[in-house]
Amino acid sequence: MTHVTGKKNWLKKGDVLFVSIRKDSHIPHFVAQVKSAAADELIVRLEDTEAVEVAKKLIGKEVFINEDVLVKSGVEDSPLLWIGFLLKDETAGEIGVIRDVFQTANQWLAEVPYNGNEVLIPLVTPILQRVDINAKCVFVSLPEGLLEVYG
Repeated sequence: MTHVTGKKNWLKKGDVLFVSIRKDSHIPHFVAQVKSAAADELIVRLEDTEAVEVAKKLIGKEVFINEDVLVKSGVEDSPLLWIGFLLKDETAGEIGVIRDVFQTANQWLAEVPYNGNEVLIPLVTPILQRVDINAKCVFVSLPEGLLEVYG
């Protein structure tokens, strides 16, 4: 499993991973064992997946985890937690709610609906100003013209 938390030991035995076996299904699987394979890769053994046939069905599937697992492991500054947060620009005001975040080679991007379009906002310095976890709000200073590019 490749992860984007920036930390090695965030996943523990007993944590629950939700695997998308079919579209819109999130089947819970309990972590039985975790080994670090690389800086951003873990080898995870799940309970009740000892049989090779069962494990093969999980290869390449999307995996989800509850936010509280990330928070308790000290990954609270991860942009993955900002999905559902309101994005506010210091000039334009409220842009919209972050629908998703993506990590590219050099930066994180937030996907936000704005005026009927999907806008990608870079979550980098100096654009990203601050994040208020309690208010579920991400404050940015967008470059002039960025929103206009999207129509």
